[in-house]
Amino acid sequence: MAEPMTFDAIPQAPNLRTGLVNTLIAQIESGDLAPGQRLPTEQEIVAATGVSRTVVREALAALRARGLITTRQGLGAFVAKDPPPKTFSVLPDDLESIDEVLRVLELRMGIEVEATGLAAERRSEAALQQMSARLDALEAAVRAGGSGSEEDFGFHRAILAATQNPNFTRLFDTFGSAMVPRHWTRLDRMTEAEREKYLDRMQREHRAILGAIEARDVNAARRAMRSHLTKSYARFEDLRDKAVHDLD
Repeated sequence: MAEPMTFDAIPQAPNLRTGLVNTLIAQIESGDLAPGQRLPTEQEIVAATGVSRTVVREALAALRARGLITTRQGLGAFVAKDPPPKTFSVLPDDLESIDEVLRVLELRMGIEVEATGLAAERRSEAALQQMSARLDALEAAVRAGGSGSEEDFGFHRAILAATQNPNFTRLFDTFGSAMVPRHWTRLDRMTEAEREKYLDRMQREHRAILGAIEARDVNAARRAMRSHLTKSYARFEDLRDKAVHDLD
């Protein structure tokens, strides 16, 4: 006999897979789905949540990858009896809507503004050279037609490393390149003039951060990072609003 359903319909969000994954994780972490308990069948989950079977399979695959469920041939999926320690991560697949990108930017503001102040206070000459090299690499990547996301990530990570507090870089490494979801900016669709304007604006913001860190101006460094992330936030809001307008 199948266990009773413990989750409700998934709202029609931009990313149904993520919504179902989050729902199941919440049920596992709360104990509503206990260790060793069999999950409802794919068809039962489809009927309970209203999502497609493809979404259900993708969600279950994501849970298996995280070690939260196991599957037994012919028996179905079960909550892992010994789940891995709770961890926090942001994966690229989690950023399938601009609203999700905005939530990550809010998190980054909470982390990086303070970290940039610490970097200004504690930075070494080697750290400054690392940051400058990352900005040069970013500019070269964008001019060559790339997104520059890895180089942008490297610049922000170098700032965190300059704090001399390894917990900052450990947290950032948990997110990886998902922290800089450059694919939403659609650089490949820009004209050469538009790319040049975008690069100039981005590098001005980055150079302001670097200059304040180099000057050991803690308050200016915090302001520059907050300004940079706030402007990024506003740009993503504009992208979201434009996408909504195009659908109307």
